[in-house]
Amino acid sequence: MLKTLDIENIAVIEKAQIEFSAGFNVLTGETGAGKSIVVDSINAILGERTSRELVRNGADFAFVSALFTDINKTVKDKLSELGYIPEDDNSLLLTRRISSDGKSACKINGRPATVSVLREVGDTLVNIHGQHDSQSLLNPDCHYKFIDMLSGGSELIENYKSAFSEFIHIRRRLKQLTAQAEKNDNNTELLDFQINELENADIKVGETEKLTARKKILDNADGALEAYNAVLSTLSGDDENAGVKLSLAGVANEIEKYSDVSDDTAKAYSLLQNIDDELETVKSLVENAAQSLDYDPDEKEKIEERLDQLYRLGKKYGGTEEAMLENLEKFKAQRAAINTDEEELEKLTEEYDSSFDKVQKLAGELSDLRKQTAFKFENDVKAQLEFLDMPKISFKVNFEKGILSSAGIDKIEFLISTNPGEPPKPLAKIASGGELSRIMLAIKNILAYNDTVDTLIFDEIDTGVSGRASVKIGMKLKSVSKNTQVITVTHSAQIAAFADTHFLIQKDYENERTYTKVTALDFENRKYELARIMGGLQITDALLEGAEEMLKNAEEDS
Repeated sequence: MLKTLDIENIAVIEKAQIEFSAGFNVLTGETGAGKSIVVDSINAILGERTSRELVRNGADFAFVSALFTDINKTVKDKLSELGYIPEDDNSLLLTRRISSDGKSACKINGRPATVSVLREVGDTLVNIHGQHDSQSLLNPDCHYKFIDMLSGGSELIENYKSAFSEFIHIRRRLKQLTAQAEKNDNNTELLDFQINELENADIKVGETEKLTARKKILDNADGALEAYNAVLSTLSGDDENAGVKLSLAGVANEIEKYSDVSDDTAKAYSLLQNIDDELETVKSLVENAAQSLDYDPDEKEKIEERLDQLYRLGKKYGGTEEAMLENLEKFKAQRAAINTDEEELEKLTEEYDSSFDKVQKLAGELSDLRKQTAFKFENDVKAQLEFLDMPKISFKVNFEKGILSSAGIDKIEFLISTNPGEPPKPLAKIASGGELSRIMLAIKNILAYNDTVDTLIFDEIDTGVSGRASVKIGMKLKSVSKNTQVITVTHSAQIAAFADTHFLIQKDYENERTYTKVTALDFENRKYELARIMGGLQITDALLEGAEEMLKNAEEDS
């Protein structure tokens, strides 16, 4: 429960400390005294959005801290989930500092925290119900939440949400793949053609270079062969010429006869022999070169055709053999991805059908549970409203089949009839402000026994209600406070009379500045405050006697 609330520099509150009790706490005061500022401060410490306008004029920062004691398992589990540890005495201290530029610094048990983390923890600590809560009653889209809170089907609800989330994920992916499949239909034929064209070309790295070199040889083959034959004819002779080799051999034989005549003759003979050897080598080389020019006349044409093919493919697919082969692998990968998409599309279609059936089944089970819960809820609300002086109101939970959503398949709306014999109609068309307040209190009273939150705050939920109905509301709030701490901001003396702890919010003026202070009232001061609420400016003895009687009656009725 909320034990201590410290407020510093929040609007007109310079400094205040409020010590709440475990039962029914009431805050009263004149309009504009600052009651709503206390609620705003609690909202701030629970991680709700704030603005720099909340900081007291002239102050550098505002500060709020809240000490909670005897925190329950739900709070502990949330703290553990978020990485925080409660104190050994099961207490929890939340602090928030709001600077004049609007920035916040939050802490949980002294450890830094973000505003969003503070909000997550705050949701497990306190529920605040104000006049704005009536909007949830007027909005049919929120009505299923009330039923779900009472259904006890948290596991079924979580299973449904999980199944629906998975279904949406599959459907989204299926839509993406279906759209991609339409594009793939246009790409598949092109990819198949490109892959076939490149594979059939049987491209080898370095092939163009080799073919170009071979073509160069073949381009010069005719002239080279003519030159080779001329060399061989000169060296070996023909029918008309003896040839250089034979002529030199004859000359060498002649000069050999005189090689001993002089050294020069011997040397000349030796050189002629060497020349013959060299010419033999030349002849052998030229014969080998001539033999290498032995080619098929169609070879050059084939080489030219192949080089032309490689050139055309290079213009389309990257220029070099390496680039063409890389593109071939890329096209294959794209084609494989299309095949994979097609397989996944087929698989996802089956998963979609299965997931849809699962969601439909769980939605049906959730709907059945809600209808069972709604029947009891209707009777409980009627009983609560009868106690709150609304015995003739007929309350009905209407079910219609809606579209499948994260909330299920039910379209739920609360209907009422304020006059017997009249058919129930939507709350927004029938209920007055006072009736809405009592209906909300009735629902909150029912929910209180199913809520894990230890503190309920009602901010002027009695608006539009007076007299006997206010007494009944006070009794109901008192009843709720026996199980859950209740903090109420009220303008009703009848409700305030039931408080276990009564705080007065007062505005004061000093040195041309406005200050608000919060004071816990004893029995005598409570009489004066109730008399003020009932009588306004003049607090008479009669009003004081009435206030005292009201306090005693409230104590007896409790």
